[in-house]
Amino acid sequence: MDSPDDAAVWRLDEERALVVTTDFFTPVVDDAYDYGAIAAANSLSDVYAMGGQPFLALNIAALPPSLPSAVLSEIIRGGAEKAREAGVVIAGGHTIQDQEPKFGLVVIGFVDPHKMLTKDGARVGDRLVLTKPLGFGVTTTALKREQVAPEDLADAVAWMKKLNRSASVLAVESGLQGGTDITGYSLMGHAYEMAQASGVRLRFNYEKVPFIKGAHRYAQAGAFPGGAWDNQAYYGSSVHFKMNLDEADRMLLFDPQTSGGLLLAVPPEKLAAFFELAEKLEQPVWEIGQVEVGAGIEIV
Repeated sequence: MDSPDDAAVWRLDEERALVVTTDFFTPVVDDAYDYGAIAAANSLSDVYAMGGQPFLALNIAALPPSLPSAVLSEIIRGGAEKAREAGVVIAGGHTIQDQEPKFGLVVIGFVDPHKMLTKDGARVGDRLVLTKPLGFGVTTTALKREQVAPEDLADAVAWMKKLNRSASVLAVESGLQGGTDITGYSLMGHAYEMAQASGVRLRFNYEKVPFIKGAHRYAQAGAFPGGAWDNQAYYGSSVHFKMNLDEADRMLLFDPQTSGGLLLAVPPEKLAAFFELAEKLEQPVWEIGQVEVGAGIEIV
């Protein structure tokens, strides 16, 4: 409980600890199967963000009785097949009736306490690496407004359905200590939690931050979910911009992500081997900044 990490950890012995987490949310896409798969990938992510391996899950669902049974089945099937891809058994769960669909998982995994990733593990000099691009929030909001291009939505869905398993393996096998996943609090919110827990400042190069296709266009159209403004209101005072960006480009850094990637702190002496292993694992990575002395977030 010492730092705001992504999941609860219970040490069993010197070499094993349980990682326990849960997450669920309302639909972010129209396709029922994709919604279930994205919700499952997002729920599993917190175990991966701790450097753990999930093995057991329970469904959590609140479903309207008016929805056709075929739609409900597709949501559950999407979650089940994504869990199977992760090597996770879904051993039941609980369902209630509600007016709006909600779905997710309780997830249990194992982690080696000596190889665990934590938000307080970033050290001065580390390089900051991201494993998925940003822009899921503005893209799915554009979908709700019926303004999204099909190819942009397909790009966002593919990234959101992608497990963080290989990114977690990359971090653990590279001997990293600092990491978190980027979800509802946005890159800035989760980065701030890491900076505060580690007692450092995180410096990001905006031009190196990756965004999915169409994200800047939807940002310029103002397609931000309400959570983006909440993130900006809460974390904005700790984020210092050293370059001129218009409001839309700034707000993309506060855009809530669903099933986003991992933000990892990589010691400079491990960087070359890290990128070599990433290529071997076919895991996309972007170096977007570094850890410095100070506090808060700096954008250059």
